[in-house]
Parts: sequence; structure tokens; C-alpha cells
Amino acid sequence: MGKLTVLALRAVLVVLLAGSVFVQAVMVPLLAIDLQDLDADIAHVRTPTLVIAVLGMVTVQVVLVCVWRLVTMVRRGTVFSHAAFRYVHVVIGAMVTAALLVFALGAVLAPGEAVPPGIVLLLGGIALAVLGVALIVLVLRMLLAQAVARDIEATQMQAELAEVI
Repeated sequence: MGKLTVLALRAVLVVLLAGSVFVQAVMVPLLAIDLQDLDADIAHVRTPTLVIAVLGMVTVQVVLVCVWRLVTMVRRGTVFSHAAFRYVHVVIGAMVTAALLVFALGAVLAPGEAVPPGIVLLLGGIALAVLGVALIVLVLRMLLAQAVARDIEATQMQAELAEVI
């Protein structure tokens, strides 16, 4: 991976991380203020919605940090090692958690007439899409496992060749 590509990706990661912190620090409190004025019949969704929003931002931040670490490993040439699996596993777990959080938000908003059914259906679709991304990362993890196995095999063959020579 070239230096320019790594630099561009890191710039994007920094902007996304700063944006997620901004959402947690500014937007969620503003949402909390807006939700204080809810009618009594839908006021029960306030706390779960805020908790889901904060936890959703945490899952985004976890993914961003893990991607940063993986990019660092790529830059150093150490990504084809067992240490990379730890970050990939965390990314998969965070993505599954994010999908469950979006599904939970839909479940919280579904009862009653306050939220149109189309919004709840849209949240279900988003949860399915996020789960699909987690499955894609799982497939990429399998490819990483194959690459690590081949790298280990190549290292062993080079050692054997060095002994022969």
C-alpha cells in the first residue's frame, strides 16, 4: 500500500472519528433536549433511543480504531500475522453489535403510531445491510487466514531452501 493511500485513509479515519465524537458530545445531548418535549404516550422511547445512539457511535469508533491498527500493520508489512485477527474479530463483533442496535432501535420505535411503519422497515433494512457488511468482513477474514497460512508456508520453504544452499 502506497504512502499516499495510507495518508488519505488515515485522514478519512481521523475525520470520521472526530465526527463520531462530535455526534456523541454535541448531537446526542441536543437530541436529548429535543426528546424532553415528547408526548407522555411516547416518552418511554427517549432513554432507549439515546442509549442506542451513544452505543452506535461507540461501535463506529471501535471499527475506526481497528481499521487504523490494520492500516498500520499493512504499512509495516505485518498484516499477514496472527495479530491481525484480533482486530478483524473486533471489527466483526462491532458490526454485529451495530446491526443489533439498529434492529433494537426499530423495535423500540415500532409500537404505537408515533413513528411511521416505513421508518421501522427502513431501520430493519439498515440492520440487515450492516449485518451484511459484517459477513463481508468475515469472508475477508477467511482470505486473511489463507494468506497467513501461505505466508507461513513460504517462510518455512525459504528456511528449508536456505539450509540446502
